[in-house]
Amino acid sequence: MQIFRLSDLHPAPADSRTFTGAARVSRLATDDERSSARVYRVAFDPGARLHWHTHSGPQWLFVLEGRCRVQVWGEPPLDLAAGDSVCIDRDEKHWHGAVPDAPGTHIAVNLGATTTWMEEVTEESYAGR
Repeated sequence: MQIFRLSDLHPAPADSRTFTGAARVSRLATDDERSSARVYRVAFDPGARLHWHTHSGPQWLFVLEGRCRVQVWGEPPLDLAAGDSVCIDRDEKHWHGAVPDAPGTHIAVNLGATTTWMEEVTEESYAGR
């Protein structure tokens, strides 16, 4: 058994090549190559978000704190509150992050998935225009 305590995490600043704005990322509950699941805790400052991307397998997002925003290509962005969750299908082009006026923290669970990074989310798309 492995225990991952929040107090022991050392979040790393988000990669500016795949994020807009400030966020901190902690890798959780990954047991080397024995599991196909990858689990991340991501804390977004207001307005921070990932670039458009896809995963080769499903991704689950669980909002822990604050408010997060998620958008699937061709659809309007949706806001999520603490306690909400979403399942993103394999190969579904999407992004996620915080809402403009509040921070948000989520757990992302990638199941047997690799990520393909794409273009930055425009301000118009982020705002739902």
